[in-house]
Amino acid sequence: MARSKSILALAVGLGFLAALAGYAGLKATAAQVAQNTSKQFVPVVVAATDLTFGTKLDRAQLRVAKYPKESLPSGAFSDIDSVVGQTTKIFLAGREPITATKLSSRGGGLSMLVRPGMRATSLEVNQVSGVSGFVLPGDRVDVLATVDGRGADQEAVTRTILQNAEVLASGQKTTQQDNKPITVQAVTILVDPSGAERLALALHEGKLHLVLRNPEDSDTTRVASLNTDQMLSGNPNTMPRSTARAKGAKRPPQQSAVAPQPVRTPAPRPTKPVVRIIREGKLNEQAAPKDSIQ
Repeated sequence: MARSKSILALAVGLGFLAALAGYAGLKATAAQVAQNTSKQFVPVVVAATDLTFGTKLDRAQLRVAKYPKESLPSGAFSDIDSVVGQTTKIFLAGREPITATKLSSRGGGLSMLVRPGMRATSLEVNQVSGVSGFVLPGDRVDVLATVDGRGADQEAVTRTILQNAEVLASGQKTTQQDNKPITVQAVTILVDPSGAERLALALHEGKLHLVLRNPEDSDTTRVASLNTDQMLSGNPNTMPRSTARAKGAKRPPQQSAVAPQPVRTPAPRPTKPVVRIIREGKLNEQAAPKDSIQ
């Protein structure tokens, strides 16, 4: 009896030692795996939330995530302090890695979307001239200018001054007109320097209208201007009315009207009576015989 108890105690002791040895072995293996795994990942600064372009970054908008070494983006940052204070040039989604090509140390806001050699300019439109408010950033538009005539004999003219202009931003704002608040839409478009000059002159001289384009249509066409006389006549090729004559200008000599002479038509000649005879499918004509009855 005592011998069996000693054997049982020895077995329990050996089992406990085996469990300890297994636990220590598993713990060492897990530590080694974790160490090897940590060597395969590196810290990368990512956006904590969705960020729009032109955002000046602070620490609350950033976080650090682990990225595999083989998937490390080019130009990525590992320290948040190296990113704080810089400005985003594009839209960034949450958890998207922040790289050097997406940031700028100068400027901010809408200016980050203006490409070199181009200009951004804004214009105010109403619900009609602004395509009922459906003009959104990224759309392409044509700009039409309507300028009233100068003087009694001048016609109002509409002309396409810009084609395929990119819309950078659009939004509504409240302004005063006749001491009453009205809501207008402000649209900012991307143009070249000469286009900015044409748009500024059109804003000063007349009214502007936007024409929305298909995003896949980038062709520019030559469009002739249209005045009031051409529109009312229904013929765009109609020449505009002449302006007033200068003082002292002589009228061209007018030719006296000559009454048209009546046209005489010759009297029709009398025709002799003819008799038509159909015989065996053939048609014959001969002079009719004179009447012998007096």
